[in-house]
Amino acid sequence: MHKENYSLSDPHDKQVGGTHYKEMAIQPGDYIVKNGIGWYEGNAIKYLTRHKAKGQKQDLEKAIHYIELAIQHYYGDR
Repeated sequence: MHKENYSLSDPHDKQVGGTHYKEMAIQPGDYIVKNGIGWYEGNAIKYLTRHKAKGQKQDLEKAIHYIELAIQHYYGDR
């Protein structure tokens, strides 16, 4: 059986699909994980931090959507 040798590089050294996170002083994913932030809030943060560099108005609308989901999940009727 043939074994491939793989070396793992730091995943922060690359980004698939652009540079909008890599160019930030603190990547949203690191901030979200280190602060134990939940799914809805984390996605809102992600879209808020990248909107100028990537999705613009649509990213702000996505952030609002995740905030609305968080409100419904934590405080609304199900």
